[in-house]
Amino acid sequence: MLSGELQTVGTGSAQRSRVVIIGGGFGGMFAARRLRHTRVDVVLLDRETSHLFQPLLYQCATGLLSEGQISTPLRTMQHRQRNTKVLLGAATGVDPASRTVTAARADGTTFSLPYDYLIVAVGMRQSYFGHEEFASFAPGMKTLEDALTIRRRIYSAFEMAETIANPEERAGWLTFAITGAGPTGVELAGQIRDLATLTIAREFRTIDPREARVLLFDGQDAPLSSFGRKLSSRAARQLIKLGVELHMGTRVVDVDGGGLTATDGDGIAVRYPARTVIWTAGVEAVAFVRTLAEALDVEQDRTGRIAVNPDLTAPGHDNVWIIGDIMERDGLPGVAEVAMQGGMHAAGEIHRRIQGQSREPEVFRYRDLGSAAYISRFHALVKVGPLKLSGLVGWVFWAVIHLSFLVGIRNRLSAVTTWLFALSRGRRMERAFPQRDL
Repeated sequence: MLSGELQTVGTGSAQRSRVVIIGGGFGGMFAARRLRHTRVDVVLLDRETSHLFQPLLYQCATGLLSEGQISTPLRTMQHRQRNTKVLLGAATGVDPASRTVTAARADGTTFSLPYDYLIVAVGMRQSYFGHEEFASFAPGMKTLEDALTIRRRIYSAFEMAETIANPEERAGWLTFAITGAGPTGVELAGQIRDLATLTIAREFRTIDPREARVLLFDGQDAPLSSFGRKLSSRAARQLIKLGVELHMGTRVVDVDGGGLTATDGDGIAVRYPARTVIWTAGVEAVAFVRTLAEALDVEQDRTGRIAVNPDLTAPGHDNVWIIGDIMERDGLPGVAEVAMQGGMHAAGEIHRRIQGQSREPEVFRYRDLGSAAYISRFHALVKVGPLKLSGLVGWVFWAVIHLSFLVGIRNRLSAVTTWLFALSRGRRMERAFPQRDL
C-alpha cells in the first residue's frame, strides 16, 4: 500500500525543481555533490545506509580492512548539504507520466517520490549466467554481506582442515577456487595466498596453511586480459610465483558444495574438489533496471544495461539520466571512474537547465583515468594511457589512486595505517566473522 507522497526537501519552495537520485554509489554520490550549490531539492534514495567502496571489498573479505574502513554512512556524507535528503528504501517502480518513483521500506510498505529530474545509478549484481543455483555454493563479491560471507568461508576452511585427519578430505578444505580472472578474482587469489603464507602460516598445529591451493579459472587466455598483453603476462608470472594455479581458457559449467567442474577449449570436463568457491566471473543489472526499462520503453542489452543518448539521458526522456554500470555507451566499462564522471555530467546538465543556460544537450566525454589491480604485497599493476607500471612502483600508484577515492579523512588514514602494519608484520586484524551453525 502507498503511505503517501513525501514532500520535497530543503525550503520546499514551489519554485525549486526536485531531483531524485536512485543509488548512493559513486555515480549517485558525485551527482549529489555536484548539485550542492544548485537551487534544487535533492532526494538520494538507496537500499543501503552506507556508500561502499567496492574496489576494496576483497581486502575486507580476507581480513585486511574492516567493513567500516571501506564504507561511510550516506547521512554522514550528506549532512552538510542542506538541499539534500537521504532516504532508505528500494526503488520498485517509475512512472514517467506522473514523474514519480515508488520505493519500498524495510517493512514492505511503500512511498512515492515526485521528481522533475531523475538520475538512476543503481549498479550491477553478480551474474551466474543463468545458473542461479550456483549462488549458494559460490558467493559473489558485490556487497558487504558478500565480503563477510567470503571471510567466514575462507577462515572457516582452515579451521575445518585443522580438525580433519583424512588427507583427501582435508585437501578439499584447503583448496580455494575462484572463477573470473579480472581485477577482483586476481586480487582475491593473491590475498588468499598472502593470508596462507604470511598471516596464518604458523598459527596451526595440524595443518600447514602454506599448502593451501588457490585455483583461478577464466575463459580468457590470461588473467587481467583488459590490461593488455604486457601487463597481463606480468600478472600471470606474479600469480604463479605466489603459488596460484592458473586455469585459463576454461569455462566453469557446474558448482556444488564439494567443488566445481570446468571444461577446457576441447570441451573436456574436469572436476576440481574445493570446499570454498568464489564467483567473480560476471555481472548483470539489478532487477529494478528491467522495471525501469519497461516503464521508459527502452531496450536492454544481454547484461541488462540500457543504451543511452550521447548526453546520458534515456531515449525519449530528456529528464532521466542513466549512469554508471547500468549505462551502455560506446562500450564504456563498468568501473568507478565512469560512474563518477557520469554523475558529475548528469548533475551538470541539470544545473545548466536550472540556471537557464543553453538547453542544447552536452555530449558526455569520458576521461580514462586508467586501471589498477593489486596482486600481492608491494606488487600491483597500473595502466594509465600509454603508461604501464608494475611491481613496487605500480603498488605505490595503486595505493595513491585508491586512497584518493576513499571517502573521508578517517578512512584514508585508517587504511594507510592498516596497510603499513600488514606490510611490515604480515598481520591481518579484521578476522572476526559471524559463525553459522557448527
